[in-house]
Amino acid sequence: MIEGLSHITFIVRNLDRMEEILVRVLDAEKIYDSGDNTFSLSKERFFDVGGLWIATMEGEPLPSRTYNHVAFKMGADEYDERLARINQLGLKVREGRARVEGEGHSIYFYDFDNHMFELHSGTLDERLRRYNTKVSATG
Repeated sequence: MIEGLSHITFIVRNLDRMEEILVRVLDAEKIYDSGDNTFSLSKERFFDVGGLWIATMEGEPLPSRTYNHVAFKMGADEYDERLARINQLGLKVREGRARVEGEGHSIYFYDFDNHMFELHSGTLDERLRRYNTKVSATG
C-alpha cells in the first residue's frame, strides 16, 4: 500500500547553487550533506521543505526545459515576496497559464539545471470546486 510521497530527487550540476534556491525561495532546512562520501551515485544533500524530503545529487542537468514540474504550496499573501526572492537569484520565471478566478495563483520558475518549480496558493478542493462551478455555469 502506498503511504504517500517519500522524497523528490533533483540532479544538479552545482549543489551549492541548488541549495541557495531551496533555502532562499522554499525556506528549506539542510539536514544532510554527504561531502566527499558517496553512499549513492554521487555527492548528495538532503533538505526538509515543509515536511517533504528533497534530495539533490551532483550530476548532469536536464538537456532542456519542459512543463514537467513540482509544485509547492504557498500562502495567498506570499506571492509578491516569493517572486522577489526568485528574481533576486536571477532565475527564469515562466509565464503562467491562463487561470479562472478562484483556483489560486502560481509562480513558475526554472532552476539552473532546467527543473521547473511552481509555487501555488490554491488547493485541489478549491480548483475542483471552481472547475465544477465553471462547468455548471456554461452548460
